[in-house]
Amino acid sequence: MGDTYSKIYIQIVFAVKGRQSLIHPDWEEELYKYITGVITNKGQKLLAINGMPDHIHILIGMKPSCCLSDLVREIKKSSNNFIKERRLTKHKFAWQGGFGAFSYSYKNVDTVIKYIKNQKEHHRKKTFKEEYTTFLEKYGIEYQPKYLFDFDLK
Repeated sequence: MGDTYSKIYIQIVFAVKGRQSLIHPDWEEELYKYITGVITNKGQKLLAINGMPDHIHILIGMKPSCCLSDLVREIKKSSNNFIKERRLTKHKFAWQGGFGAFSYSYKNVDTVIKYIKNQKEHHRKKTFKEEYTTFLEKYGIEYQPKYLFDFDLK
């Protein structure tokens, strides 16, 4: 039987519930390292992770056997518990339901990594809502604005 060869690159985007700015710069790096461990333990390869106080971006090299929804569910569940157990915030922390997942070709990986690494600079010019809807439109994803992240709560 032959081996399976693949290069599947997925950018995952998800937000803090209610788009609250709860990810604090003092502990965001610790959170990202923890999420890196979750991804690695699930047999996937983390290529980039970064975000803002209200959302994060993750770029992974995904194996064909991976169920993306299961991986994201585990990332959210585990990191939510991590934040609560370490009492990293005095506020009630939870991730918003749902996520965005966008695929890239091998030749675009470096560009996406740079984009993720420069989130703080990027968001000086564009809000998360603008960024996210741009992704949806660029990828031709039909959506109902009322079902997007809870933008109105902020």
